[in-house]
Amino acid sequence: MLGALSGCNMVVMSPSGDIAAQQRDLIVVSTILMLVIIVPVIVLTLFFAWRYRQSNTAATYDPEWHHSTGLEVIIWSAPLAIIIALGAITWVSTHKLDPYRPLDRIDAARPVAAETKPLTVEVVALDWKWLFFYPDYGIATVNEMAAPVDVPINFKLTASSVMNAFYVPALAGMIYTMPGMETKLHAVINKAGEYEGLSSNYSGDGFSHMRFKFHGVDQAGFDAWVARVRQTGTALNRDAYLKLERPSAREPVRYFSSVDEGLYQAILNMCVREGQMCMREMMHIDMTGGAGTDSHENRERLRHDNRHAAEAAPGATFPETGNPARSEEPAEGVETRQEEPAATDHDAHQSH
Repeated sequence: MLGALSGCNMVVMSPSGDIAAQQRDLIVVSTILMLVIIVPVIVLTLFFAWRYRQSNTAATYDPEWHHSTGLEVIIWSAPLAIIIALGAITWVSTHKLDPYRPLDRIDAARPVAAETKPLTVEVVALDWKWLFFYPDYGIATVNEMAAPVDVPINFKLTASSVMNAFYVPALAGMIYTMPGMETKLHAVINKAGEYEGLSSNYSGDGFSHMRFKFHGVDQAGFDAWVARVRQTGTALNRDAYLKLERPSAREPVRYFSSVDEGLYQAILNMCVREGQMCMREMMHIDMTGGAGTDSHENRERLRHDNRHAAEAAPGATFPETGNPARSEEPAEGVETRQEEPAATDHDAHQSH
């Protein structure tokens, strides 16, 4: 068994980022506290079964026994102590490891210096690939990102269509991405290396290949990576984004040397297409009491879910009928029942 497990990737229990390391420690402490109860219960269960077996006549037999104050104190005080300890740990860690909470340390021995400038990365979960914006550098990438070692990373995350989940096990816990909303994650990578990033929330046909590479490098390596993106990348404007947004699987790594100003905010507010109303504008109208009788004029500007209605986008499942999803062809092997025409008044009269 141990030989088989030696080939497993235990990245969750051996992370390379401080947030993931604290989450690992929380798992270990919680497991140990629970084992304090589980192990004695298992041992005592086996001991009682052996000690009071039918063939052991030396064991005391007391069919009238029904209560022991000392035993009751042990049985109830131990679990109560465990619950109190777990509750305290959960309370502290829930606030300390809040993904929205800015980092206050690089690792256990180094706090974040006051002059440290975090790296901002804007993330968009597409179908089925990841788009990363680096607003401080004016670049963007698909299915690849990089960050300097020991530099705090401020992630801002959203999605283009369905809900997804951003997860780099070596870096930090997962965080959900949702269309029209922005979530946040603060993390830091402490060891240089190439790490796996993935979607941890099922989102359709191409979900299993929705992966990317996360490169933890030194500052010189990060500067060289940025220079490579600028030299080899293309421009990412709104038209290019709308083509990229269309569902596709196994998308190769792409570099964009320039990005249209405000593109991420337009994606977040679901108004990349020309003439579309932004979410912030709609929410402002709602906040001021609604548009009244003029609201019907906004209907076309608020269409979001039919963006790819005219395209043969892959479905999340394959119908049992054998026909592609949304096919107009009759189901294979299913006879189409012919409806008999309704009787006319003349036919009804003749029947009488």
